[in-house]
Amino acid sequence: MSLRVLFIGGNGIISSASSARVIARGDELTLLNRGTSTTRPRIEGVRHLTGDAGDPASIAAAIGGETFDVVANFRSFTPDQVARDLELFEGRCRQYVYISSASAYQKPIGHLPITESTPLRNPYWQYSRDKIASEDLLVAAYRERGFPATIIRPSHTYDATLVPLLGGWTAIDRMRRGKPVVVQGDGTSLWTLTHTRDFAVAFTGLLGNERAVGEAFHITSDEALTWDQIGAVLARAAGAEFRPVHIASEAIARELPDEGPGLVGDKAHSVVFDNAKVRSLVPEYRAVIPFWRGAQEIVDWHDADASRREVDPELDAAFDRLIDRHGA
Repeated sequence: MSLRVLFIGGNGIISSASSARVIARGDELTLLNRGTSTTRPRIEGVRHLTGDAGDPASIAAAIGGETFDVVANFRSFTPDQVARDLELFEGRCRQYVYISSASAYQKPIGHLPITESTPLRNPYWQYSRDKIASEDLLVAAYRERGFPATIIRPSHTYDATLVPLLGGWTAIDRMRRGKPVVVQGDGTSLWTLTHTRDFAVAFTGLLGNERAVGEAFHITSDEALTWDQIGAVLARAAGAEFRPVHIASEAIARELPDEGPGLVGDKAHSVVFDNAKVRSLVPEYRAVIPFWRGAQEIVDWHDADASRREVDPELDAAFDRLIDRHGA
């Protein structure tokens, strides 16, 4: 039996492939977003509603009195937003799916691999603390009155539009110009990158699954690469040489304060995940896209349109300063 599904968002890095998969399996999908994204093609075969995920009145006006089997919010970042969703959707859906973050797991990490029972604590990054507080509200609502919440914790999920290196495309451009690239730490910490099409298999397999209600799951690849390996794979795809300069995350954070919390609170730590829990409910899930294939998609997508190859001159200059000051 098909499901009536509402995605708040639905055309982003994490959600676009999931939207396509929901449509392909025959569910009735409604996307609620501002309808202004030009990064990815407009998703066809769905009903589009226009609303602002940050404005609860806008969401309420867009959906009116409708009910859904599944509501998944890809654009919720703070406990205030979750509290408003509880008011809006309680009694109006059979499953509410919250997109949290694997960055919420304890830092420093106590043991590997990470499982869903790994404690949640991140004193370094407000984004992660907000996700933890949001999860706390949903867990309490489930325990106290049976609100049908499912929590999903993606790790570093990517598609062709995202360069998963410090500096994004600026780092690839530096490689092609023969310049060194800043890599946090000593380049040997392990990181897990998950292609959005792989993520979508597990994610959509949990939609409408009653056994997923009241539970939390992370969805990641089983491939763990060092940051130096990630840089080298991207350099190969770009036809360039990878010349890493290893700099402590704390030093990078002082030069680039906007990047600091995500580095010190997440990317500076090795992460390896155990996906046994999600596979127990979605046995067909396997991450089958290795990063070397994903890296080629990334480079090809950027090379297809010059406007996508945006270089940040201020960031480029900051990398030079970091290398002059700290690089061996």
